[in-house]
Amino acid sequence: MHKVYSPGDIEQRLYARWGASGLFAPQGASSGYCIVIPPPNVTGTLHMGHAFQDTIMDALTRYHRMRGEATLWQPGTDHAGIATQMVVERQLEGEGTTRAALGRERFIERVWKWKGESGDTIARQMRRLGASVDWSRDRFTMDEGLSHAVTEVFVRLYEEGLIYRGKRLVNWDPVLQTAVSDLEVLNTEEEGSLWHLRYPLEDGSGYVVVATTRPETLLGDAAVAVNPKDERYAALIGKSLRLPIVGRLIPLIADDYVDPKFGSGCVKITPAHDFNDYDVGVRHGLTQINVFTPDARMSDTVPEHLRGLDRFAARERVLAELDAAGLLDRIDKHNLMVPRGDRSGAVIEPYLTDQWYVRVAPLAEPAIEAVRNGSIRFVPENWSRTYFEWMRNIKDWCISRQLWWGHRIPAWYDDTGNVYVGRSESEVRALHGLAANITLRQDDDVLDTWFSSALWPFSTLGWPEQTAELKRFYPTSVLVTGFDIIFFWVARMIMMGIKFMGDVPFREVYVHGLVRDSEGQKMSKSKGNVIDPLDIVDGISLEDLVHKRTTGLMQPRLAPAIEKATRKSFPEGISAFGTDALRFTFVSLATQSADLRFDLARVGGYRNFCNKLWNASRYVLMGLEDSDGKALDPQLFDGECANGFADRWIVSRLGETLHLVDQAFAEYRFDFAASALYEFTWYEFCDWYLELTKPLLQSEHSSTEAKRAARRTLVTVLEALLRALHPLMPFITEEIWQRVAPLARVKLTAQPTIMTAVWPKASDWARDTVAETDVEWIKAFVLGVRQIRGEMDISPSRRLPLLLENADASDRSRLTTHESYLQRLAGLESVRVLEASETAPPSATAVMGAMRVLVPMAGVIDPQAEVARLDKRIVKTRDEIKRANAKLANENFVRYAPPEVVTQERIRIADFERTLASLEGQLVRVRELL
Repeated sequence: MHKVYSPGDIEQRLYARWGASGLFAPQGASSGYCIVIPPPNVTGTLHMGHAFQDTIMDALTRYHRMRGEATLWQPGTDHAGIATQMVVERQLEGEGTTRAALGRERFIERVWKWKGESGDTIARQMRRLGASVDWSRDRFTMDEGLSHAVTEVFVRLYEEGLIYRGKRLVNWDPVLQTAVSDLEVLNTEEEGSLWHLRYPLEDGSGYVVVATTRPETLLGDAAVAVNPKDERYAALIGKSLRLPIVGRLIPLIADDYVDPKFGSGCVKITPAHDFNDYDVGVRHGLTQINVFTPDARMSDTVPEHLRGLDRFAARERVLAELDAAGLLDRIDKHNLMVPRGDRSGAVIEPYLTDQWYVRVAPLAEPAIEAVRNGSIRFVPENWSRTYFEWMRNIKDWCISRQLWWGHRIPAWYDDTGNVYVGRSESEVRALHGLAANITLRQDDDVLDTWFSSALWPFSTLGWPEQTAELKRFYPTSVLVTGFDIIFFWVARMIMMGIKFMGDVPFREVYVHGLVRDSEGQKMSKSKGNVIDPLDIVDGISLEDLVHKRTTGLMQPRLAPAIEKATRKSFPEGISAFGTDALRFTFVSLATQSADLRFDLARVGGYRNFCNKLWNASRYVLMGLEDSDGKALDPQLFDGECANGFADRWIVSRLGETLHLVDQAFAEYRFDFAASALYEFTWYEFCDWYLELTKPLLQSEHSSTEAKRAARRTLVTVLEALLRALHPLMPFITEEIWQRVAPLARVKLTAQPTIMTAVWPKASDWARDTVAETDVEWIKAFVLGVRQIRGEMDISPSRRLPLLLENADASDRSRLTTHESYLQRLAGLESVRVLEASETAPPSATAVMGAMRVLVPMAGVIDPQAEVARLDKRIVKTRDEIKRANAKLANENFVRYAPPEVVTQERIRIADFERTLASLEGQLVRVRELL
């Protein structure tokens, strides 16, 4: 092995070997373990959320593969209708042409061309993170098989009356001129105005005042509503109002929707341009008047002089006319949530238009019952309550989009407006007996991307064909997903799976949080805190990072701000940490909380962990081979040899660690698995067991049998540890295992790889409470001496005389048995047990239960120099306490600083006070020597 661990030298080489082996595909003929990847957008690149999610899925996949299960991690990408269409349209714009100029057929060809050239970016990035998906089964939501499944589902739902076409309100993007889902709408707080308008009563007896943030929609008002319990307007209910500018009479109605405490208690009702107003309009049978065109200009339903105006220009004209007529009561500054399209940035309009819908209620009830009866389990369980809340308030699903890229709706129209749904035009003609001379036109709309995604768990396995894979892997085992798409994707997969497969699509749903920065802030380019996972793997200089983030922006004006934020967040760029350090960071953060705080310093810590594992492995191998690579003990595994206490201890601790890891995987507590493996590797195997083997292996007086037992234990424990770490850190474990496995007498296959090695069973590693108790005593003893060295500033190289006070029979027995280890590990000159009649000299003390470990200070330290050193530290510590207390005494600091900062300051004071007490105690003891 090389002296230095260098992930860049091994990761891509190993992944290429894995890929060529074909072992990512399910092995064996049994039914197995299956995860379907949430399909990332084909336009996308790997962000931190993807990297975290993929790490979790890969860890589960590798774990179950090693347990002997036929394991399938199903990959694929989503065609991402709006996002992909916009990418290609921007390309066309750069070439001086447009989608319309190209025509639908040639535009679709152009999108497929782009997909072929650039659509596998995220797959390449997944390979860099070690994703062991079955690439031979890679699917795309627009490929032939999945498109066939989409058409089949649409037709069957339509034939059962569960898909219909109707005129309803949708989120409308006037730039893209399509309906969009709630997930594609970003609600941002912006400064605006609240206009208070006067609506005159028809009889001229006065007016009512309504408040609105969108005065241009006044032109489509169908009523003014008040709360039926609002006594101020009881006498006016049922009267008519004269709609300003338009002159149309509208009723004043009563509805419980109105909050009498908000504004004047009067609300304008515009059924065609507000979702709440739409519901009120339906209850009261109000007219729906659409005042906008698809591009958000004023339609022919408004007065002629306003027609064709942009909505915001129309707003200014309407306000001017109201003011001139004395109908503008007042204007208030008002912060409001403005809905904008996440792709176009345009203000979204609630818009009345003809769309295709899924009648959801009949599909929702079985999906609710599946979670209620335990057929599907949410982890953490609290997400099931969110699921129930959404599902019980579910509304019909708008599935049509006014785009060209996507699954075109399988519906055709004749010249008289009749609609026919079928799997193809030829099927439609045959089913309905339509002659060849009857012209049919296919619906121009495409289906919502979420429609094809809802079929993902069974369409990727071959449905509607009854394939062997479908029988073997459906229902899938677990879905790993973010909480933000429980309704948009998870719920719809459950509904569609039960409907078309007669069973749930997965048994468990592991819901993870969002990856945020170290301060809990959402990652965004404008804040400069967003990180490309591969920049953490490979490293990147500051200048390259700035160039990467400011090139090719959709809004170039943001470049200076992004550059400034990037330079502030990453003043030295990002170091290269390698994939395994990043993956281990992710699993250590998988705590089942809502959010994950990501800190590069933590990645650096786990990069050190990789180094620790690498160096420990080198030590083990060097203890097994000479400089020419020949075995020092060719008969290492021949015959029986009794393990020493340290060997029995590390075997026992490994068994307990494996038990904790198995339990953690079963409970989706990846943070617990990471913690158990980290603590065993670093604190038990490296810090203690390796150190305990050194005196034995380096001594000429140790028996051949004892050395053989230690070497055998070293290599077998390391080999099992590598297997246990593999799901979390695949690359470094594979690289080391290839060298360790032959020496550990592992039975190798034709394609030897740790990836298919047998998962280590906890039951194979015998628990030994006696050995554990002995080693815990040794650890406490050595740590006590090290504590004294630290407190008294005694050099680690200084060998110390030691006295033991109040030692009982078990302490004396262990001292006799393990004295050579204690002298080596604690750096001791001598150890003596004080008799009951002896008085201990002035000493530094550590306590081990009833026994006290004493280091006599005479001759070990210079009392005068030590008093001077301690005085300086005491003064400095008191100053720190004074400063921290002054900060907490500042009311502004306590009131306005983030709570975690205030808490941290209180923790600092407590730490300083403990340090001060320890220093003052040391000073008393040292002064006794003067």
